[in-house]
Amino acid sequence: MSVVIDLANLDAEDFRSLIQAHKALMLETTPPESSHALLIDGLKAPGITVWDMRENGMLIGCGALKRLSDGRSGEIKAMHTVAQFRKGGLGRRMLNHLLAEARSRYYTRVLLETGSQDAFYPARKLYENAGFVYRGPFEGYRDDPNSVFMEYMFD
Repeated sequence: MSVVIDLANLDAEDFRSLIQAHKALMLETTPPESSHALLIDGLKAPGITVWDMRENGMLIGCGALKRLSDGRSGEIKAMHTVAQFRKGGLGRRMLNHLLAEARSRYYTRVLLETGSQDAFYPARKLYENAGFVYRGPFEGYRDDPNSVFMEYMFD
């Protein structure tokens, strides 16, 4: 498998479709008021960098890193792998890329919000296995039974 992770073209048709599908998937299990998945305009906000993952030119996943207001922390956004490519280690590959990028930016920690529903169990396990620990809400999030919050601290 020849997989390449590179900066995403947020205006590419396939990328826009992937983000729409990602948001739709989130809304299948999460009430709209609890869904924090960003659409294209949100991903274009200052302080957010987005990468895509492609195999032989075909878009198979994405991930984003948002700089938080303290300037020393990042937030993982838009982690998504196309369904037929899941369970092959690609999510871990993107996560490793995002953590390496956060380290290169001298962030001291990386945070994230994900769903509490059973559908998000694989994501939570991915993050746990990478060393993320559970914590409370951060940077504008609030306690919500549909959300869990996690944090990774760099040594």
